[in-house]
Amino acid sequence: QVQLVESGGGLVQPGGSLRLSCAASGFTFSNYVMSWYRQAPGKQRELVAAIGNGGTPNYADSVKGRFSISRDNAKSTVYLQMNSLKPEDTAVYYCKARSTFRSSQMYWGQGTQVTVSS
Repeated sequence: QVQLVESGGGLVQPGGSLRLSCAASGFTFSNYVMSWYRQAPGKQRELVAAIGNGGTPNYADSVKGRFSISRDNAKSTVYLQMNSLKPEDTAVYYCKARSTFRSSQMYWGQGTQVTVSS
């Protein structure tokens, strides 16, 4: 049974930091590109960051220099370190896994809420 379980969300003041985690199970983690997406109220879901297995991470322009994505294949976990958070970063953050062998095969987590507010 495939599972992606996000954690680490919460309420933080502007300028603060959070670290999101996404623990995966039920598939061969190293064979998947792992990504973080976010969806703010009334907006479309957007890509925040992605990381392949050994490849260079890529980021949305809005988070470059502030967010960092990493993965630990031994723990089947992907992380999103978020620094210098802004109110516009407020959203539900989702973890996604996409197979490197079959791009149509993908899985989503249930999401974790991040709220940046004073």
